[in-house]
Amino acid sequence: MEDSVLNYIFPSDDITILVFMMGTFFVSGIVKGFLGIGLPAAAMALLTLVVSPTYAISLLVMPILFTNLSQYTRSKYRTESFQNYWVLGAAILVSIFITSLFIASYPMALLTISIGVAMIIVALNGLIGFKFSIGPGVSWQLGFGIVSGILGGVSSIWSPPVAMYLIARDIDKERFISATGFLFLIGALPLALGLYFGGILTPQILLQSGFGLVIVLLGFRVGELLRVRVTQAWFEKAVLIAFFFMGLRLVAVGIF
Repeated sequence: MEDSVLNYIFPSDDITILVFMMGTFFVSGIVKGFLGIGLPAAAMALLTLVVSPTYAISLLVMPILFTNLSQYTRSKYRTESFQNYWVLGAAILVSIFITSLFIASYPMALLTISIGVAMIIVALNGLIGFKFSIGPGVSWQLGFGIVSGILGGVSSIWSPPVAMYLIARDIDKERFISATGFLFLIGALPLALGLYFGGILTPQILLQSGFGLVIVLLGFRVGELLRVRVTQAWFEKAVLIAFFFMGLRLVAVGIF
């Protein structure tokens, strides 16, 4: 009886894999707390080494939802973020729900490689290429929102286009943290609903996702403590470097 309960709660009954997954959740939490983004990308890059992509995505539902809820509600720029980016958020919400409904039918290897390549391009462009500036126009928000939602619906990773948009808007670190918290939170619920109606997110997996959340929150707090010690320039560089290495890992996962 006890074994069956433990198997229901924990995402693996292999102690080696379970410890690896716990380490992945913790490191991903640090990335999220430090950068304000990157939890799904960091986790997917490692979880897919030991579990299927669709299972990995479903395990991230609770961590994505609650870390972004915490990030957004604790920000002093909550109202400003909503007022400035509600169009972008609405586009993410609708597109992520529609695409996540059909996640079971997508070729995940191809999608993983595509996301990884996109992350690498964004990182290299920011680190060694040109930086472009864009205005607050509705068309920009709709375009970036739809692309972000499609990527999020098929892979749980919708941070690259969002970060690219916000960096192009040249906002400061704390506003970046607030805006990403809002935009990722608004995409987390439709992702969960899409996975549920698509038959991927079951009550058992939701409980296992809650287990992952506990570990992620510990790492999230560590990342937050590190973030206050980092300057704006180093912060932006850290975002781009993290995307580069996460992109490389996702491409490797997709190929191998």
